[in-house]
Amino acid sequence: MSLLPSTYVVDIADSVGETVRLAGWVYHKTEKGKLVFIQLRDGTGVIQCVVFKKNVSEDVFERAKQLTQESSLYVTGTVRADERSALGFEIDVSDIEVVDLANEYPITPKEHGTQFLMEHRHLWVRSSKQHALLRIRAEVIAAAQEYLNSEHFVRYDTPLLTATAAEGTTNLFATDYFDLGKAYLAQTGQLYVESGMSTFGRVYCFGPTFRAEKSKTRRHLTEFWMIEPEVAFADQDDNMELQENFVAYIVQRVLDRCGEALKVLERDTASLEQVVPPFPRMSYDEAVERIQQAVREGVTVPPEDQPLPSIEWGEDFGAPHETFLASLNQKPVFIYNYPTVVKAFYMQPAEGRPEVVRCADLLAPEGYGEIIGGSQRIHDPQLLEQRIREHGLNLEDYQWYVDLRRYGTVPHAGFGMGIERCTAWIAGTHHIRETIPFPRQLYRLYP
Repeated sequence: MSLLPSTYVVDIADSVGETVRLAGWVYHKTEKGKLVFIQLRDGTGVIQCVVFKKNVSEDVFERAKQLTQESSLYVTGTVRADERSALGFEIDVSDIEVVDLANEYPITPKEHGTQFLMEHRHLWVRSSKQHALLRIRAEVIAAAQEYLNSEHFVRYDTPLLTATAAEGTTNLFATDYFDLGKAYLAQTGQLYVESGMSTFGRVYCFGPTFRAEKSKTRRHLTEFWMIEPEVAFADQDDNMELQENFVAYIVQRVLDRCGEALKVLERDTASLEQVVPPFPRMSYDEAVERIQQAVREGVTVPPEDQPLPSIEWGEDFGAPHETFLASLNQKPVFIYNYPTVVKAFYMQPAEGRPEVVRCADLLAPEGYGEIIGGSQRIHDPQLLEQRIREHGLNLEDYQWYVDLRRYGTVPHAGFGMGIERCTAWIAGTHHIRETIPFPRQLYRLYP
């Protein structure tokens, strides 16, 4: 006999009046005289299974009473519609087969501290909130790839071990690489994915990236996942339009398919329903002026109503600045054309303003910060070589990258979206560490 169940909780409505065999784990159990109520979790949902003593053998009833939280089992019974049930259906149990009687489960309904829960992350992911967050994450990933695939993009995988830095050398994880010296965990796949752009026209890479920043904020991880499209024959405006459609598609797909998960998280979806193109756009110049004006007016920003820090033209924005700028709109907002000195070497200068590059950060509402960074890339080989030198990088290390401009160069643009930040915003969760199964942070490498 197959070990697979005959159906899953998510499909239970198709089996009303029928006998089914479910497989899963005990999420919760209560006893009331001759009744045992089992909340069975199978990964697709949770359903109540009712064991009535008069309907089962003594052995089956005794097995039901002995079940502990997270015990694994098969339940056989008849599907019954029940309006009192949160799901709308229940199982009248006829048989129980225990696969494993679990030890005393360390995570109970009582309050646990974050440190304890993170040390038990391998078990915490089974809880309803974490399950909902990770289901939304999976939908964000699926939606992102399916949208790009439908727009003629080709997935083009890039290496995690690289010989050079893409965005500066101060936040890299280094390792010895046989007799060839140092290798680095990739900060981004962008440089390599540009070679695919010259091959297929429209490409994207998707995978983990690594930043060795000693940051402990709720927005940062040292290992996170990015999806990075790159488009030939495209400029800054084309790039932002693609991002608008891309993000709007992802949000609407999550609203359509993850309604129950959003309810578990008590997410107010009204703001998400407004995420449709076009998105507002604000130049860096205007953004600095708006911040400076707000500072003069004594504006404060969440989460603790701290005073908005001042900023001068040429400085990069911090989290409070991004929170303030995003609060000016209901939708995500583009801040475009940042100073050259705060951005990467490969970004195209704005025409007539070499002190500014043609880039944009997409800031999510509600204080979630930058979810996308993108730019038009330098397509002139001489200018690219100049910028590499100006950044103090070894030109020899980047000859292959400059080569892409020597053989059929074209204007092109691309961006990178962090899966975890996007998920945190859509799900409405406070800390990014809960949007990835096993977060890697400054003081977190276990489990």
